[in-house]
Parts: sequence; C-alpha cells; structure tokens
Amino acid sequence: MESKPTPLSFQHVANELRLFCGEESLAALTRELTRAGCSRALVVEGRSVGNSGAMELLRKTLGPVLVGECISVRSNSPLPTVVETAQVLEKLKADCVIAVGGGSAAVTARAASILLAEQSSAQSLSTKRLGDGTFDSPRLRASKLPHFIVPTTPSTAFVKAGSAIHDVDSGHRLALFDPKTRVRALFVHPEFLGTAPTELVQSASLNTLVTAVEALASPKCDPLAEALLMQSLRLIGEHLNSTSLEDIATRERLVLAAILCGRGTEQSGGGLSSVLAHAIGARSNVPNGIVNAIVLPYTMRFNAAHTAARYSVIAKSLVDVFPRDPHLTKPRDAIAAIEALFETLSIPSRLRDIGIAQEDLPEIAIAAMSDWFIARNARFLTHESVLSILASCW
Repeated sequence: MESKPTPLSFQHVANELRLFCGEESLAALTRELTRAGCSRALVVEGRSVGNSGAMELLRKTLGPVLVGECISVRSNSPLPTVVETAQVLEKLKADCVIAVGGGSAAVTARAASILLAEQSSAQSLSTKRLGDGTFDSPRLRASKLPHFIVPTTPSTAFVKAGSAIHDVDSGHRLALFDPKTRVRALFVHPEFLGTAPTELVQSASLNTLVTAVEALASPKCDPLAEALLMQSLRLIGEHLNSTSLEDIATRERLVLAAILCGRGTEQSGGGLSSVLAHAIGARSNVPNGIVNAIVLPYTMRFNAAHTAARYSVIAKSLVDVFPRDPHLTKPRDAIAAIEALFETLSIPSRLRDIGIAQEDLPEIAIAAMSDWFIARNARFLTHESVLSILASCW
C-alpha cells in the first residue's frame, strides 16, 4: 500500500540564468556585454588555456572591448593570486570580468572583484565561526563588476554567490559571500571545452557527482531542486566514462550537469564530503574531485540513519550505472551504485593512497569543524565523529 504524500512547505528562490551553448555562443557574449553596459573587459585565465587556440578566438571576438588578460588562476584560488587579479582590475579600470576556465577561474574572478570593491582584506570580509558554533557572514555592500564565464571544465561554482579561497599563510579556507558577484551569463563553447586535460574533466565531474548526491540527501531538498539534481546525476552516470571524456559532446553534457547541480544546491546545500575534501585538499596535490570520491561512501554510511529516505532518489538517478536491480532503494544500494561507478574509473579509494599521513588526520578534523558548510550536514558532528570518519577513509 502506497503511503500518502505529506503536505509541502518550502521556498524555492531561483536567480536568473542566461546560458548559451554551441559554436555561436561567443557571438552571444558580445551581446551580453553590451546588454550589461560593459566596454572594458578583463579576462581572467590560467596558463594552459591562455596559450590555446581557443583564446585567439575569444580575443578576436572581443576586439577593443578586451583591455587585458590576467593569467593568475591557480588551483584552489590561493589568496595571493586573488589579490594580484584585483590589482590588475583596478590598474586597467575594467568594468567587467570574464573568467575562462573551471571553478578556480570563477572563484578567483569573483573574489578579486570583492576585494577591489570593498577595499579591505579577505580575512576581514570572510565568514567567521562564532563562539557558540554559529557562523557570521559579513554583509558586503559595495557594487561589484558584472561577471561572465566561459567554461573549460565542469564546475558547480559557476552559478554560485560564494567564493572560497585559500589563505596560504594560515592554511585556512576563507569563504566570501556576495550575491552581487553571481555570473551574468555563461557561454559553453566547444573550442574551450577541448582545452582541458581528461584527468581534470574527470575530477571536476566527480566533484559535481558528490555535491549532487549530498544535496539530494539533504532534508532541505525540495521537489524543484530534486529535479535539477537528479538530471545532473543522470548526465554524470551516462557520460563519466574514461573512454568518452575526450568527446566534446560528452564534455558539454558534463558542464551542463555541473550547472544543474550548482542550481540545485542553492536550496539544499552541500554536506560532509565536500567539507572533508576542502580540508584534505589543502594538504594534498590531488584534485578535490578525487578526494570527494574517496570520502563519499564513508560519509553516506555515517549519515544514513538521518538520510535513508532520500537515498532511493539517488539510486534511481544512477540506474544506468547500477550493477544490480535498479529497483533496490535501500541506503546500501545507493552507496553500492556509487562505489560501482568509482570502480570503473580506477581512482584511489583510500586517503593513504593520495599521500595523507595518519598523523595528519586530527589537524584535518579541526579544519573541517571550522568550515562554513559543516553546519549543513544532516547529522550533528563533533570533532571526534569527524576524526572517526577520516580514520575509516584512511
């Protein structure tokens, strides 16, 4: 006998999304710049894409609107590169910024525009954990430059208002939040998608998968967010295959999966795997997507008592990679589906495999407990419980 649905009570507030995909998308970029009243664009990029043929296409498209390029993007958006980008924005009197790349490019551009506008240090502008365990995010009132993005890899960061940067001196992750830095428009062009190494596309897509799984498991996941996240997982399940990642059509769908996930997580947020990956990633040269994939099965088991009702949705979203009966919906079946997918990708399965020492685990647990997103986990966490999960992963 089927149970009756319970009454709904939620808010789903969605921001404008202007997305252009295909060979003609760069023509739309010039229209969108005009629409936003922009005439002095700075492109923020990394070294590899900066030397690609795709950038020549963008330079030609922008013409005199392009006032400069800042090749400052580095993995995890270290603070010195953010400061450098802010200084270039100010020097060139740019009136908009175009991030070309993945999540680090988007975050570097957003954070730089915050520093430029607020004229204050990243530390003073970042979210703080208060003595009672709650978090305080300063209200950043200054106007921000319009932002545009040309992706090279999948990233949920493209459609976010938050910017997490790495404070090199302290080792801490600084979270800056400002809705005024949201992207005005995205341009998914095949030439740019072809510039990224396969390993980077795989890692970024794994990051999307983990984020979508954690958001679907959240009690705050409403039916509209669920639809976005389920389609994100379906696209990843169909296309995250090491033999197909060179294909541009595959990469297009993985980028769209990341955008769908980014939109879906606006309502339900992330979870413990993402928190642990941030803390571990600062101590490893391994991409966050790989770290996320290592810890996800363990965090899912930890949270299962509180999220089991949501795991059936995850299993149904991954039927194409489920090795057994797709109608099984117990928590362990969702976890089994994800582990089976990871096995096909031949990625590391333990923290020790990526160079994390056992004596590093207590420090990682401390860093995780100070992360803004840990409060969103479905099950209450203590330093001891986080350390126990890390020990299982190790």
